Amino acid sequence: MQGTPIESVKSGIRQLHRDLLGDPQSIESAYLSVLTFGNDAQQLVPLTEVAMFNPPELSASGTTNFGAGLRLLLDSFERELVRTTAEQKGDWRPLVFILSDGAPTDAEWPMYAQQLRERRPANIIAVACGDQADVEALKQVTEIVIKMQDMSPDAFKSFFRFVSASIKQTSAKVGAVADGGGITLPPPPPGITIVP
Repeated sequence: MQGTPIESVKSGIRQLHRDLLGDPQSIESAYLSVLTFGNDAQQLVPLTEVAMFNPPELSASGTTNFGAGLRLLLDSFERELVRTTAEQKGDWRPLVFILSDGAPTDAEWPMYAQQLRERRPANIIAVACGDQADVEALKQVTEIVIKMQDMSPDAFKSFFRFVSASIKQTSAKVGAVADGGGITLPPPPPGITIVP
């Protein structure tokens, strides 16, 4: 994702942060993290409460090392999430958005996709951005795949409003569902379709 799309993503993350700062429930219960994957995967921001979150500087280059990104996501779940035990209440199952505008360029990604599907450590929404996004690869990670054909700044603005609404809706339900599991997403904005 280069040029205007990556600038739109950066702007969208800043807007998402502002929106969540304006929602008292999100300030109390939402945490944000940013991971990227290109030639390699990086966690630019560890899991951070909304009030302390600082939107990172993003850049795009190289290949689509999807396996490294999925492996880092699995590792971050292990490091950062508190599991429910007999002695403590753990974290709500996270809401994760994976954005991709390409096809995996590594050979290991199916193994990590399978681990994510088997473990189900999060509510994962994969977003296929543009014509070059590999929808079938994303469907191997999660059953919730949405397609964003238009990659204009306005389309990304609408998408990040959808992300914000999803987080706010999930934050409002924290503690209301005994298993901390499933979610109900708001309707996607025009131009974004759910892949059957």
